[in-house]
Amino acid sequence: MSSEHVQGTVAEGFEPVQEEFAAVAAEQGGDYAAQLVAHVDGERVVDLWTGPAITGDSLTGVFSSTKGAAHLVVALLVQEGVLDLDQRVAHYWPEFGAAGKGGITLRELLAHRAGVVGADDGFTGDEIADDRVIAERLAPQRPYWRPGTAFGYHALVIGALTGEVVRRVTGRSIQEHYEERVRKPFGLDFYLGLPEELEPRFLTTQPMLPTPEQLAQLEANATGPDSLTGIAFNRNHPKAPELGELPNLKVVRTLSPASVGGVASARGLAGMYAAAISGPEPLLRPETAAEFAQIHSIGDDLVTRNRNAFGLGFSIVSDDYPVLGQGAFGHSGAAGSQAFADPRSGLAYGYNRRRFAFPGGAAPENVRLVRAVHAAATA
Repeated sequence: MSSEHVQGTVAEGFEPVQEEFAAVAAEQGGDYAAQLVAHVDGERVVDLWTGPAITGDSLTGVFSSTKGAAHLVVALLVQEGVLDLDQRVAHYWPEFGAAGKGGITLRELLAHRAGVVGADDGFTGDEIADDRVIAERLAPQRPYWRPGTAFGYHALVIGALTGEVVRRVTGRSIQEHYEERVRKPFGLDFYLGLPEELEPRFLTTQPMLPTPEQLAQLEANATGPDSLTGIAFNRNHPKAPELGELPNLKVVRTLSPASVGGVASARGLAGMYAAAISGPEPLLRPETAAEFAQIHSIGDDLVTRNRNAFGLGFSIVSDDYPVLGQGAFGHSGAAGSQAFADPRSGLAYGYNRRRFAFPGGAAPENVRLVRAVHAAATA
């Protein structure tokens, strides 16, 4: 696949990014469909897409990249003094203090250190789509490790837990705050709750197509449904939907659970992080961005069983992409999306793909694409 199969535009000096994107598309082959967008100091410098059925306006489920939108709201409320990172969660939400969780602070919760990664009996598809139901079920849940002693990815529930804190304090959901304070003012194609009239622009997530070797690797690393990993990814409920099917469920797109329910284009992903750090009045003051991007948990993740690095609600993306500056923050999504802000270079990045990538999480091609974009941005 040559560069003419890649559509869109790049600013002067970003031509190597288009070439790298074309090279990725050629290697992926088949029905690879993806979008790549970048801003530098608030200016869009890369706006590319390739593959069947997809355009620059297409929207797909972005899975855990949703957490970036949810926790941008939390960062704004901390910045304004509405929330205190070192206050106990139970101060805001008394029911959460049950079963040994009374001492957990908002900071520990945001850093994936609370140990409340799921429910003993799991959730149905309708339940996992509803943050209020998740929060109600997890309030009495005993944590799966002593809070603060370790960390593990609260994959499907972190947005419901932090969202309940937001709702208790402000009377409004994370989704409502995001719509009014972030999405609408900046005109972002990144939705926590997809409007019915935009459904025709939505492309379903396509399942992973692993090679025989990749399938063997997945099977070798498989965990049981009642393991910590199984509980965190809701495989312990007999009627739970598959992770890759979540955005294809209308109830998930409508209610948009703040952990995984967002629908976006790469323009929306990059645009949100550009709004966070760029322009005459960025959403986050530098000191707020620095605190939320400070490493709070790093090393062996009890849930994913590999290395992870978290700030507060955001991933430490420079741990995955060492070319980025210290203080870069963002979040990836299970099918392969990746989005972040790098305040030191002024870079905001958004990547989205339709088919679920192997092995899940940020698609491997992001390593090459991030390197190309960062090189052009800092040349």
